[in-house]
Amino acid sequence: MHAITARRRLIVVGALTGICALSPTAAMAEWGPGGSNGGQKQENKREGQTLSSRITFKGGTKGSGGDAGSMQPVGDWAPPACWYEPYSAAEFAKDTETGYDMVTKDPQQPNYARRSVSEFRDIYKDGKYKNYNKDKADEGSWWVAQQDPDRWMEDAAQACDRQPFWAENGEPVDDPNAVDPEMLAELAYNKVRLPDTEVTLAPEGETKVNLPTWAWLDKAKFKKVSVTAALNAQGVNIEATTTAEPVSLKLEPGTKDAQTYPASGECALNDDGSIGEPYAKGKSDENPPCGLKYLRSSGDATFPMKATVTWKVTWTGTGVPGGTLPSGTFDNEQNITVQEIQSINR
Repeated sequence: MHAITARRRLIVVGALTGICALSPTAAMAEWGPGGSNGGQKQENKREGQTLSSRITFKGGTKGSGGDAGSMQPVGDWAPPACWYEPYSAAEFAKDTETGYDMVTKDPQQPNYARRSVSEFRDIYKDGKYKNYNKDKADEGSWWVAQQDPDRWMEDAAQACDRQPFWAENGEPVDDPNAVDPEMLAELAYNKVRLPDTEVTLAPEGETKVNLPTWAWLDKAKFKKVSVTAALNAQGVNIEATTTAEPVSLKLEPGTKDAQTYPASGECALNDDGSIGEPYAKGKSDENPPCGLKYLRSSGDATFPMKATVTWKVTWTGTGVPGGTLPSGTFDNEQNITVQEIQSINR
């Protein structure tokens, strides 16, 4: 079965049996909310038959050569996998009616699916609410669940299992998953793209047994990286900026037969923003402030040295002072050849 088709059918079953609180049309759309289809770009706009996320992002960075990667949180914390956003009565009505038509007019849909989507529609059209609250369109908004399209299979993405609910303008939205500046900051965290962490080595790529190898990162490359997330919909105008700042580099030689400088392998950020110190002629008898020394040859193979940069993360947002988020890391492996030569003249 085609992956997209399989995913769509799985979401349909979940949505229409009450497992997922997305509206029926969001369940039926091949495009996930704010997501992608087969690698195609999903724009932050309404994609015809489904309510897409209106949260926008700007900022980030590209690494050298265009390489950049996602920041991995330290510990078991993760950015939100789902949240609620506000939509107008007209938007919600159109979305629900389109979904109702899609399911009830599709002969391939099972009876329980038709029944479920009809029950859902009845709640908002002729049941608990009347005509999707269109007569109150200026008084409030519908708050509808959204999911991170890259994490829709995770349990955390199913936490927003509340059916679309109405909230009056100016009143606090009574749900911990309703989008606010702090949640925007956490979503922006997931969009931060960091430069690659390939460190400069001396000797470069090939070193000798018992020879200290110097390691450093250029200050011009490792600067602060910021991403701003914003939501401007239904009178909700908020944004938050998440900023990652490099603080340390950790070296892991790839073998136990090695030692690091300093002994912890953690190289702190210098006052000028660089990490470590470039090797210079005349320092062959010195131990590097950041580096490593291999105690045996790599033979016909190489040692996979891993360099991990830790980033401190802070945020600010609309109407709030902001604060800190869990630190993030980004790492890279470099293959190091170590030759069996006990002494060398520099």
